[in-house]
Amino acid sequence: MKVLGIYGSPRIGGNTDILLEEALRGAETAGFEISTIRCCELQMSGCHECGGCDETGECVVQDDMQTVYPKLLEAQAIILASPIFFYGITAQAKALIDRCQAMWCRKRLHKSAERRKSLDRGRGYLISVGATKGRSLFEGAQLVAKYFYDALDMTYEGGVLIRSVERRGDVRTSPEHLREAFDFGRTLSSKSMP
Repeated sequence: MKVLGIYGSPRIGGNTDILLEEALRGAETAGFEISTIRCCELQMSGCHECGGCDETGECVVQDDMQTVYPKLLEAQAIILASPIFFYGITAQAKALIDRCQAMWCRKRLHKSAERRKSLDRGRGYLISVGATKGRSLFEGAQLVAKYFYDALDMTYEGGVLIRSVERRGDVRTSPEHLREAFDFGRTLSSKSMP
């Protein structure tokens, strides 16, 4: 199975990076093929809302997103990792997701309205860390993840969501969180095929 990890943080080596690396390490030990994308290293714009993908399902904007689309299409499981910024995901991750309007158009062009109700290409997950304890801390990020995966014809299956961690690398002092991420990645096979 092909698993794609998307690093959504602008801070390399931060808490979500550490947890995603643990999850991918767990997936690799289970024999999965791993690939990654680091949003902050992509040279890309947000969606132009130009309508260029409406009839083809292909984005007309030529930038680094053109290397991302094939990885999104190949993956059977995707793990998006983003810290919480103002109760949502980072701008870098959101730009990548917004550019998946082309993927939504592709899905609309290839599946009837009735068939679009069935998400059958794989499953998506979220790893997120927030500094506060707010009850609704992850609601915005989870909604974005759900509809991102819907555009990719995948279901959203939850993930690893951790509160009250702020400083860079603090999650390393929580062996239970590291183990949770590792075990999560290791057990994707039981979760990732619809």
